[in-house]
Amino acid sequence: MLYHIFSSILFVLIKLFNRLEIRGKANIPSGQRYVVTCSHKGWVDVIMLAIALYPTPVHYMAKKELFEGKWKNRFFQSIKAFPVNRENPGPSTLKIPLKLLKENKCVGIFPSGTRTNEDLPLKRGAVTIAAKANAPLLPAVFKGPTNFSQLFKGEKSIVVFGEPIIFQKEQKDGRKEDIIEKHVELLVNEMKNLEKTL
Repeated sequence: MLYHIFSSILFVLIKLFNRLEIRGKANIPSGQRYVVTCSHKGWVDVIMLAIALYPTPVHYMAKKELFEGKWKNRFFQSIKAFPVNRENPGPSTLKIPLKLLKENKCVGIFPSGTRTNEDLPLKRGAVTIAAKANAPLLPAVFKGPTNFSQLFKGEKSIVVFGEPIIFQKEQKDGRKEDIIEKHVELLVNEMKNLEKTL
């Protein structure tokens, strides 16, 4: 309920003040589950990616430290985020996103694993989850304000979606590690190519 209220209000405000440009919207999978990955440089991109995918709710994977404390835990859960242990990821790390994808929902992952301006190697998590769920992997990149001060000053945001990466049946017959590595490379290259369009 809170997610729907927040996202609806933000969608109207951002559209009204023309603060977001969306490119490649035709690439967003329609009526099915998918994993969306995006470059991550600040809190603004989390919001803008969600607005770019509106009205589809995005269930974000977030570091468990954000959920510490009763009210923070309640808030992040209310906006459909779920915790993950980044320092010691295990089989349980996959349980929640796989369950969400099974329910035909959208899972959002920032594969760099941190908010940064550095070009960090993409982590395998997003690819592994998409492969296990047999769900499309939707690459996206963000350009724009990295904090709310820049946003309020009128700096515009751009979200670009690339073509979904699909796990074909014939690709599943190979060695699991090789398949994951191949698709991590595909994701890295696609996001680098999208960055060049900004």
